Amino acid sequence: MPTLALPFPAIDPVLVHVGPLAIRWYALAYIAGLVLGWLYARWLVARPALWGGTSPMRPQDLDDALFWATLGVILGGRLGYVLFYNPAYFAANPADIVAVWKGGMSFHGGLAGTIVALVLFAHARGIRIFSLLDVAGVVAPLGLLFGRIANFINGELWGRPADVPWAVVFPTGGNVARHPSQLYEAALEGLVLFLVMLLVVRLGGLKRPGVAAGIFGIGYGLGRITGEFFREPDAQLGYLAFGTTMGMWLSVPVVLAGLALLLYALRRRPAP
Repeated sequence: MPTLALPFPAIDPVLVHVGPLAIRWYALAYIAGLVLGWLYARWLVARPALWGGTSPMRPQDLDDALFWATLGVILGGRLGYVLFYNPAYFAANPADIVAVWKGGMSFHGGLAGTIVALVLFAHARGIRIFSLLDVAGVVAPLGLLFGRIANFINGELWGRPADVPWAVVFPTGGNVARHPSQLYEAALEGLVLFLVMLLVVRLGGLKRPGVAAGIFGIGYGLGRITGEFFREPDAQLGYLAFGTTMGMWLSVPVVLAGLALLLYALRRRPAP
């Protein structure tokens, strides 16, 4: 082990066994992000003053929206990984496309899938599409925070080789000290972005449909691009042109779309 490195914390990825069932920290982290996000979303829509006097949806609507969003995350995340990160493998092994239990999900694909699912749901329920996307944008950093911490506990998606005092030697990363990039992303995409979205809500951003969703897109995209400078790219892709990564390229459209939505929302009159 390199002398200036921290050993990977001895965290058993399995919290407890209940008979043949293994309850993993990884799964619990994602469940915690979903549940806390759902509870926070219900709190938001139950306060009409945040929306200019009339909430655009009922708390009960979010129960069904959560199901639609979960489907969008799973289907979009898997399809995004297949298309962007390992198309050659899945072209040769199409049966493995549905083998999600083997791993392989793309956040950008999950984001796209969630947007499509929520747009369809909003249309079916007669809910303002941008307002529903605003709710998703405000609560999404909670899921990102717990998800990135789960990546760290699972010892996956580790960073590039580093000589900083807090570098970590991951069990699956060879005898190399690396950036704990999962924690960097948990801080940027999770904690910092969550605080930014809290401020947006506090300043009345929900009164202008699309503002919160636009700011989330900008914040996530910039946070992800920053994190990619410290994250080891996927082995099957490596570095792309000019030392960039696939995560960087996929984040650029997210930033641009967020900026366009924000400018559009600010040009419209706020809710009365």
